[in-house]
Amino acid sequence: MDVVNKNDKVVGMATQDECYAKKLLHRIVHVLIFDNDGKMALQKRSQKKKFCPGYWSTAVGGHVGTGEDYQTAAEREYQEELGINSELKFIGKDFYTDQNGLQKFLTTFQTIYTGKFNINPEAVDEIKYFTIEELRQMVNNNTKIHPELLFLLKKYYL
Repeated sequence: MDVVNKNDKVVGMATQDECYAKKLLHRIVHVLIFDNDGKMALQKRSQKKKFCPGYWSTAVGGHVGTGEDYQTAAEREYQEELGINSELKFIGKDFYTDQNGLQKFLTTFQTIYTGKFNINPEAVDEIKYFTIEELRQMVNNNTKIHPELLFLLKKYYL
């Protein structure tokens, strides 16, 4: 993956494990998927995942690879995790620090999709749509929600 500085300029490369072990600033993408009624699709992360297995997360999310731009990474992750594509609209880019002090740039896209998902069982256990009120209740009930999703929900929707 590319390692970046606080201006989001590439300053080096490292493996994912190195980025996390050394707390190197890197890039993440998320795709928020909505249906025609405004419900948001979330993925339940596979139990095989190292971080937050079984947690609810954005419908699509992942690391930006070396040399990729955010749009390309979001499209790749979308295809890898859900086996589909639709037009992605940029929402925003946020500087994010997790509970362990690891810093990341989170870039978020959104789309409307009402078709069938072809989920990758190595990455995703299930996909389900939620109303904003249901998401609010999940947050209030301390449902297992990926920290980056929680950050995005609070910033953009709750």
